[in-house]
Amino acid sequence: MTQYKQKCEQCKKNYVLISTWPRRHGPTVCYECEKQQMSGSITDPAMKKLFDIPDDFYQRNSFLRKIKISYLRYHSLTEPQINAFNRTVEDLKKKSAESKEAVPKKK
Repeated sequence: MTQYKQKCEQCKKNYVLISTWPRRHGPTVCYECEKQQMSGSITDPAMKKLFDIPDDFYQRNSFLRKIKISYLRYHSLTEPQINAFNRTVEDLKKKSAESKEAVPKKK
């Protein structure tokens, strides 16, 4: 999978990491521009627990941002969306754990 950086289509100043596969649909938008859309109150306890992940995950993955924005807009998610969200979060947790193990500890 090839990755490259492209400028945000809204603010035109921040760069966004783009993967060539799977192919992205829609505009290329940075975290800072989508941050406003992601702020909102979630009243459903199950959804509150689902979206309670580190902010770093939202910064690194536009899919997670889009799912949260979708929930805040429509107040519901389909079962496949929830499953895909959970799989993506688990993958990011594994990658974070692997990267922490790969860093040598200083004495």
